[in-house]
Amino acid sequence: AAMFYPAAVMTVAVGILALLMIVVVPKFKVIFADMLDGASMPAFTTFILSISDTIRNYSVMEVAFFPYYIPGPVIWAVVALLIVFKLVLRTKAGRRLFDKLKMVFPLLGPVISKVAISRFTRTLGTLVSSGVPILQALTIVRETSGNVVVGEAVAAVHESVKEGETITAPLEASNVFPPMVISMVDVGEQSGALPEMLMKIADNFDEEVDNAVSAMTSLLEPIMIVFLAVIVGSIVIALFLPLITLIDKLGSEGGGGGKGGGDD
Repeated sequence: AAMFYPAAVMTVAVGILALLMIVVVPKFKVIFADMLDGASMPAFTTFILSISDTIRNYSVMEVAFFPYYIPGPVIWAVVALLIVFKLVLRTKAGRRLFDKLKMVFPLLGPVISKVAISRFTRTLGTLVSSGVPILQALTIVRETSGNVVVGEAVAAVHESVKEGETITAPLEASNVFPPMVISMVDVGEQSGALPEMLMKIADNFDEEVDNAVSAMTSLLEPIMIVFLAVIVGSIVIALFLPLITLIDKLGSEGGGGGKGGGDD
């Protein structure tokens, strides 16, 4: 839901840029060829025109049958990487590594961690408050955690409770849950209000996730504006450079003609 607006803006922006590069820029290429009369165009303008030619020459049929226009080794390398990635994710170690990387990934990692913690505490709190035995509730939470790292932490909690120990110790040893969560779980466990405390933790983390997503969405909008401004500005500059070259050429010719007239 948060990505709907940026995705819509990027879709419209890509359409506008495609229109510029396919329809507008080629017309300027013809105009520049006539105006400059064989003179070389600026390197940046030539670069933009070459990109436009590449996009125009890449027809719809080539897009539909792109494997025939891409070198075979590139295709097989991409396919092999995808297959290896899928196979690695099916292993426990690969899935654990992937989930661990997701939780430490810049910007998105903290949000993913908070979502996992919120899901864990809300599910466990709902089950316990509904009268489900704690061991059975922990088993359900482990199977529905959606994250191997969190699932292993819940499994450690299950074994601790099974042996008559507390929930707090394995949570702290997992290095997954922040100190605030551990402290609140400890207080809830000692006071006999564990379900209520778990639901408060879930509400708090849900609010933090909403705030983080809103902040990232707000940050994404100016980044997109700057990105589009740079691209469109580059196209405009590339189209103006030949005009500047032409003006300088005409000025040189005009100055030379005036000097010659004075000598006569």
